[in-house]
Amino acid sequence: MYRGIILCFRGQGTLNAFQRGTCCLMRRYVRSVRSEDDIKNFIADNTEIVSSQSLTPEISLRLFTPTCRFWTERPELWPFPDPFWAIYWPGGQALSRYLLNNPEVSGGRKVLDLGCGCGASAIAAKLTGASHVVANDIDPIAAIATKMNCELNNLDPLPCVTDNMISSKPDDWDLILLGDMFYDEDLADRLHKWLQTCITTRGTQVLIGDPGRAQFESHDIRKLLHKLAHFELPDSVKEENYGLTNSTVWCYNYKPDL
Repeated sequence: MYRGIILCFRGQGTLNAFQRGTCCLMRRYVRSVRSEDDIKNFIADNTEIVSSQSLTPEISLRLFTPTCRFWTERPELWPFPDPFWAIYWPGGQALSRYLLNNPEVSGGRKVLDLGCGCGASAIAAKLTGASHVVANDIDPIAAIATKMNCELNNLDPLPCVTDNMISSKPDDWDLILLGDMFYDEDLADRLHKWLQTCITTRGTQVLIGDPGRAQFESHDIRKLLHKLAHFELPDSVKEENYGLTNSTVWCYNYKPDL
């Protein structure tokens, strides 16, 4: 199952990750309605607490590891939306590392972690003094996993929003974080348009973490980004991500015509 998720996120699966996540959200979650406590127990039973072997050993997360059942189990046996939150993706690792290294970036600011997955970047923002942090993911299981990961890091659970915020009316965010979100061309187009709106109407700063996926490098948005930091990935992360070796943090430099 793990290998299938990685390949899908790299655009090599039969459906792109966004399509798979949206379809599964409606199909699997509806037929698998459980209490939040049941879901927390299921997550705890099928993940492992990991803190080492990433760019941010200060942050503990519940993730898939080779000792977990669903590392190799057939995907159709997983009862919820595809668990992209159970992997600490390279872009999110770089973004979280950057925030921890530069606490002034999020300190005292209102922060949105868009497509939060495991919630690592939201957690990093809160640990470095953000005044208000919201984690957003369309997968409600990711929201529960994020709250559990907050508790692992001695934080109160952060507010988690499961609405699709892309194309919504921008709120007054000081900072929007996006890790590993540019894995599909259509999604990248919609993100680009929405982020421009956030910047022009709210003056929002946008930081993007990405390990150099083809869909990101070839997109027009790439021309509007300024490199802030570059990190070599740990060997275990390189191996798990099939050849990705580095991850970069970018700042969105979009300036509207006056």
